[in-house]
Amino acid sequence: MRRPPFLVIFALLSLCAAAAAESPLASRGYAVLPEPQRVTLAAGDLSFGPSFAVQRKGVAANDIAVTTLTEGLASRFHLKASGGAGATTIAIAIATGSVATPIADQAYRIDLAKSGVTITANAATGLFYGVETLLQLIAPRDDGSLRIPEGRIEDWPDMPLRRIYWDDAHHLERPEPLREAIRQAAFYKLNGFVIKLEGHFQFHNAPAVVEPYALTPAELQSLTDYALARHVELIPYLDAPAHIAFILKHPEYAKLRAFPDSNYEGCAVNPDFYKLMEGMFQDLLDANKGVSTFYLSTDEPYYIGMASNSQCDEASRAKELGSVGKLLGEFTTKTGNWLHDRGRTVVFWGEMPMKPGDIDAFPEHLVNGETYGPQFDPLFAKRGIQSMIYTSTQGEERLFPEYSLLPAGERLHPRRGAGPGRVEEVARKISTDPARISAKVIGAINAGWADAGLHPETFWLGYAAGTAAAWKPNADVQESKKAFYRLFYGPHAVDMERVYRLMSGQAQFWSDSWETGPSKSRKGIWGNSNGIFNPRHAAQDQFVPLPPAPGADLAYSSKWSADNARRLELAAAFLKQNDELNALLNDNLQKADFNRYNLEVFLSIARVCRQNLEMLAGLGRMDALLASAATAAANNQPQPAVAAVDQALALAQAIRRERNTALHHVTATWYKSWYPRVESANGRTFLHEFDDVKDHVGDRTIDLSYQVQRELLLPFGDWVEQIRQARNRYAASHGLPAADQVFDWKNLS
Repeated sequence: MRRPPFLVIFALLSLCAAAAAESPLASRGYAVLPEPQRVTLAAGDLSFGPSFAVQRKGVAANDIAVTTLTEGLASRFHLKASGGAGATTIAIAIATGSVATPIADQAYRIDLAKSGVTITANAATGLFYGVETLLQLIAPRDDGSLRIPEGRIEDWPDMPLRRIYWDDAHHLERPEPLREAIRQAAFYKLNGFVIKLEGHFQFHNAPAVVEPYALTPAELQSLTDYALARHVELIPYLDAPAHIAFILKHPEYAKLRAFPDSNYEGCAVNPDFYKLMEGMFQDLLDANKGVSTFYLSTDEPYYIGMASNSQCDEASRAKELGSVGKLLGEFTTKTGNWLHDRGRTVVFWGEMPMKPGDIDAFPEHLVNGETYGPQFDPLFAKRGIQSMIYTSTQGEERLFPEYSLLPAGERLHPRRGAGPGRVEEVARKISTDPARISAKVIGAINAGWADAGLHPETFWLGYAAGTAAAWKPNADVQESKKAFYRLFYGPHAVDMERVYRLMSGQAQFWSDSWETGPSKSRKGIWGNSNGIFNPRHAAQDQFVPLPPAPGADLAYSSKWSADNARRLELAAAFLKQNDELNALLNDNLQKADFNRYNLEVFLSIARVCRQNLEMLAGLGRMDALLASAATAAANNQPQPAVAAVDQALALAQAIRRERNTALHHVTATWYKSWYPRVESANGRTFLHEFDDVKDHVGDRTIDLSYQVQRELLLPFGDWVEQIRQARNRYAASHGLPAADQVFDWKNLS
């Protein structure tokens, strides 16, 4: 599910190509995201402010549209409500039937005239969206005054449901940052915030899974209410029967496994497994009142119907039903009906190992969370099952989403295939998926997977500019991205497109600059989508080759620099780009009007990338110094020889120090919005046990040291100690003092 394939048809692609012309608002210097459906502008612009007065018709004084308007004008433009001379009048009204569109409750109209601004909507949701559009539309002039265009905007969504997936499985934001994320989603007219908490919720019916920091039921309900007030559903997401190592790793629940030696998947024929899941469902429902939807993620149940052992016999039941897919249908029907009976519309993933012939095993009240192509989508529609278009802002990439892809000439390793960046990919999938014609599509969901340990602040470009296609398909993606930069950071931020391109490139080279091989630190992988491994396959970790250690006489024979010339050349080029990136980020940290914390997160990521680049360069310098020491020793110059080795040892200390500083920077920055990742707190202890099937980078360490774990696993310390011992043996033979400082590579202080 991480990076869906493109399914495009010629007619829809033609529409996409035809939509590339600049919009009327953008051509006049205005930014609105998503782009409105219909805009009619007069020739001139109008002044807005310096104060405002709100007139209401059919709208309560405490309506969220009113409070959002007044708070937004104050926070974004420093305007106060006043009825004095020069105040811009903003009339807001709810009048049934005033805006004729298929999705009437979300539609609105804005009239912008010299006499004032009028926002009219059929219902409260549309009025709220009209207010958000007005807040986006107001633009500052160079002299500090504000302007709006003269004309009319008539707007409505293409799809009723526009959701993002927020992954808090491996970290947990504090409540206030979560509120800010919900508010941000509403600002871009996203109306579903699907949140995966796993052990970060205080389950009454599954206390063993609760982690040291976890939302209380009261906190989840408060967030739910906050979202609902802004016309956003905060939707719980819980996996089953697979992807539940966070449950099945605990000894209390090991008996519910489909396979005793794998914590990945529960036994779909065990009544106690259903009892546990229903208890967890109920805990979430009780703390999420007012929401109509639940995400029952039946994602990737690779092994359902295969278990035949002393604690789980799924194989017999699958044979009785006729297929493993029908067993998945039975599990989904039981759990889905239980949730449906309690008032929830259940979204599931109708995927492998299901076949087209298994679709009739699923009840029609379910919603399929992902479209699958012509073999499946029409059959779901025939069954009466509605569908969501699934896409993702991030999949498996580390540090930062691939908003732009590195060209082959800037990569160390070849990459199969090439394509657009994430925003283009998301927008195209939503705009051109053939399921729009063949299935009962009711919306789109855009996922940001945090399995790889990313900060969700990196997802907002994809969330806002990509999912905008569910409001207006085929809008110009570049225009959407430009609108995002302006609205998210404010009009004074500069070169944000370049910032995102550099961030994407730095993160990709961070991954590309190392090799990958069998892990010596983690247990093997139990299986994958192709089947069960027997024996387990080795997990994969990254490594970088190290130069050799010198001999006791400092003799040194190394081809390291020659073998790694391309790696060093690219690292040097990316180090220059990192200089540019840091300069831009620091500049925008001063200039940005909004979301400066987002830039702080970016700076911390750029620091991690820089640490890697400087480490690679440092390895190259150490190799050269050891070669220089060998030459001096061969020429009977012991003092210069030892001095060269000492410089290499000092470089090793500098590499360790910079690694630790980068990790400290990340930790200090990310914990401004996250609860700390710790082993014990609040009377609870985190059981650190790896998933038997999935490698979740964000779960490789208890704390944030997964960001530098590949360095910690590298035998760098052993190599440096070999260098020190060779140096000391040589020094002793020439009457020179020893180097006594032991190098502790794994010390993170």
